[in-house]
Amino acid sequence: MLDGQTMQKIEKFVSVEPRSINEISEYIQKNWRTVDRYLKEMEEEYGNIMTKTFRGGTRGALKVAYILNPERASSTKLQEELENEILRQKRKEEFSAFDIFQHVPEKNKVAIVEDEISEKGTNLKELIQILNSTKKELKLFSGNLSWINLKKGDIDLFNTLEELVKRGVRVKVLCRVDLSGIENIKKVLSLNYKYGNELIEIRHREHPIRAFVVDNSSIRLKEIREPTGKIKELDRKIFIFYTIKDKEWTEWLSKIFIKLFNTSVGAEKRLAELEKIVK
Repeated sequence: MLDGQTMQKIEKFVSVEPRSINEISEYIQKNWRTVDRYLKEMEEEYGNIMTKTFRGGTRGALKVAYILNPERASSTKLQEELENEILRQKRKEEFSAFDIFQHVPEKNKVAIVEDEISEKGTNLKELIQILNSTKKELKLFSGNLSWINLKKGDIDLFNTLEELVKRGVRVKVLCRVDLSGIENIKKVLSLNYKYGNELIEIRHREHPIRAFVVDNSSIRLKEIREPTGKIKELDRKIFIFYTIKDKEWTEWLSKIFIKLFNTSVGAEKRLAELEKIVK
C-alpha cells in the first residue's frame, strides 16, 4: 500500500533527475511491480509525477518517472483566467473563493456561512472531520498558519494536524514564512523532529487562496468578509466555507498548488535568514 512517506521518498528521488522503475525499486526496496503500481497511483490520483515509456511493446521497454511541474494547470479558458488571477494576486482580500465555487456543478459543492467575530467561533468540528478524512496527502494554501492555534473546548487544531502526521499523512504547505508567523512555522515543523520523518514540507509563497486540498478528492476553501461601513452593504463579519467534491476542479487547484510549490523557497532556508535578523 502506498503511504505518504513512501510517496514523498519517491517524489524526492525523481525530482533530482528522471528515474527508471528499476532505480526506484532499488531505492525504496520494493519489487518493480509494486513500484509500477505506486507510480500509476501517484500519476493518476495525485498528479505529482509523470511517467514515460520508451521502446514500448519490446523486451527492452524502459519506463521512466519524473517530477511534474505543470506550465499550465488549466484546461479551459475559464480556468486559465482564474489561474492567472491566483498567480497574480498575493493577499486573500484580492481574490474571492466564490469565483471558483460558482462554476462547480451543484451536486458537488456546499457552502456554509457563519456570522462570527473570530474563526474560533466557527464550526471547527466540521473542519476536523474534513482533515481527518485525509488518507495520504494534505495540501495547504495558508496565510501564516495561524489556524493551527485554534482551540475550542476539547477541539485543538494542532493536535488534529499531529494525528495526521502520526498516521503517515504527507502535508505540504504554501504560506508566508516571515517574522510575523515564525513561531507557527517552527511549531508545525517540530512535528518532523518529534516523529523522525519529513512528512511536512513548508515553502514560502504569498498567494490569495485559503484552502485545504484533501487527497486530490476534495477542497475546503475559506473566505472572510469584513463589514464595509457603507449603507446597505455588509454590516458584520462573516466566514464562508466552501466544500467542493469535484474531480475536475480539485485536480485543477492541486496542479496550481504544485506549480506554486515547485517554484517556492523552502521554509528552512527562510528561517535561517530570518533568525540572523532577530538575533
